[in-house]
Amino acid sequence: MDKSWMTEPNRLRSPAYAASVNNFLEMAQNHARGSHRIRCPCRICSNNLFLPLLTVESHLFINGIDLNYTEWIFYGEEETRNFDVDDEEVAVSDEDEFIDDMDNMLDDILAGTNVDVPQSSTPLPSRDSFPEALPVSSFDWLLEDARCPLFGGCTKFSKLSFIVKLLHIKILGGWSIKSFDMLLNLLKSAFPDAELPLSYEDARSLERGLGFKYNKIHACPNDCILYWKEYSELNSCPICKASRWMSTTNGTQVIPHKVLRHFPLKPRLQRLFLSTKIAAEMRWHKEKQVTDDNFLRHPADSKSWKAFDEAHSWFANDPRNVRLGLASDGFNPFNNMVKPYSIWPVILVPYNLPPWLCMKDQFFMTSLIIPGPKSPGNDIDVYLQPLLDELLELWEHG
Repeated sequence: MDKSWMTEPNRLRSPAYAASVNNFLEMAQNHARGSHRIRCPCRICSNNLFLPLLTVESHLFINGIDLNYTEWIFYGEEETRNFDVDDEEVAVSDEDEFIDDMDNMLDDILAGTNVDVPQSSTPLPSRDSFPEALPVSSFDWLLEDARCPLFGGCTKFSKLSFIVKLLHIKILGGWSIKSFDMLLNLLKSAFPDAELPLSYEDARSLERGLGFKYNKIHACPNDCILYWKEYSELNSCPICKASRWMSTTNGTQVIPHKVLRHFPLKPRLQRLFLSTKIAAEMRWHKEKQVTDDNFLRHPADSKSWKAFDEAHSWFANDPRNVRLGLASDGFNPFNNMVKPYSIWPVILVPYNLPPWLCMKDQFFMTSLIIPGPKSPGNDIDVYLQPLLDELLELWEHG
């Protein structure tokens, strides 16, 4: 859609400006799915307020549209993300000794799921919120894909490794789902014998075996509670009385105001020990660390770590017990910084690993994604409840 009208100086007298505003509002109304309120993109409101269409129209004539708002992502346009990547800085080593090849990694996973674990005579309390480990059968198709060549005679890529690399490039490059599907169609046309997925959704079926899942937990729009456990069936906050759902024109309540994403921790910790090399490094802090009181090379050298070991010797005696660091900070996920929004990921870092590994991004574990649009502030403890509940379970029962 032509956007030259945004800079029109004579907004009140220009027929072209009036026609363009009408076209813009028509597009916005079509995207609003029946709602009579849309975000106002004028220079004063800057997409922060939901206003009636007539009010938005008057604002566009009186205040003018925000000139920085060039990608109309709130009205149906797809956001374009530009990545300036220096090829010299993004060097990928094929000899990374801490990253197993796909076949060996899946062998480790399969072996790990076949280990006989003695069962306690006292059953552990069930926690429906957290998924159990995946059954062995869920890895069968992964093993088959890992050993299936991409096409006859191909020795560099298996079906699984090629799909994983494609998905990785999609994320790094900011591709849309449509562009990913177009690439798959092109590759299948050029290489009809290649074992390629039919679509992006087909490629994402990898998640069934790899266990990349998360839980959606609704939250009060004022950060009072999570609709979780005893509050899971409520439709309004018992503290501030705010509705759990956004109001819609047809009277139904199906869209929650806020959704917390919770990534279960236990399966991810298990996955660290399913690779033989990483499992060995998870004991580094106890078995390989060189102790020198004159240097602080790792959190294990700190006084707080040593004091914890003295207070909980039963925990410190087993080097496989996991020590986690927690970090969180807010950021604006949109390219256009004039849109005020703050989303807060909660990251866990396994400090069992040596210092040259524990701060690598491949070992960072996203535990929670706290929704915006504003910082949770002192109410962040509300959103930490699922993680704390999981940590308490791991501390008490392992």
